[in-house]
Amino acid sequence: MIETIVFDVGETITRDDRYWASWADWLDIPRHTLSALVGAVVARGQDNAEALRLVRPGIDLAAEYHAREAAGRGEDLDESDLYDDVRPVLTALRRQGIRVIIAGNQTRRAGELLRALNLPADLVVTSGEWGVAKPQPEFFHRVREVAQAVPSATLYAGDHPANDVFPAKAAGLCAAHIRRGPWGHLWADAPDVVTAADWRISSLTELVGIVDG
Repeated sequence: MIETIVFDVGETITRDDRYWASWADWLDIPRHTLSALVGAVVARGQDNAEALRLVRPGIDLAAEYHAREAAGRGEDLDESDLYDDVRPVLTALRRQGIRVIIAGNQTRRAGELLRALNLPADLVVTSGEWGVAKPQPEFFHRVREVAQAVPSATLYAGDHPANDVFPAKAAGLCAAHIRRGPWGHLWADAPDVVTAADWRISSLTELVGIVDG
């Protein structure tokens, strides 16, 4: 019986469209070019950030983040970035008595922006705030600590097999892989994902039925 559901952020509860568009604009390249490069690195199994390094070899990402902030073009999240099913599903889960947590690989600033959206969640936290990122086991140890449920009653939902599904299972948690975003679509039917994921879903709405069932 699931008592706690922990959600990844990018391409699980938020769309990354504006995020990558803002980077393309900042680097002064066509948005489609960067979008295609993100797809290419995903297909290679590399981190999304490698797309930026293909555009600007040797780029100092930390320095670029600071430069964007200083120029007033830093991170931004608002209601338009949420997938349509997020608020209804989180609300329904809490009504069912499920503890809802949002925890993903984002910066401290992203954590602040997410909390400003007043999502129906018991806790919103990022890797930047924890000082440890997925897929490191320590991240999922922190998930287990805040879940307030035994691992077998805690479900981690995300789109990224290597960052979400596999390490969650290694930590003793249940895992749901969502077919959403580049990673989610590309690897949805991969044999190791099919084997590892307890559930494979196309919408967060399906989680309500999983918990209810």
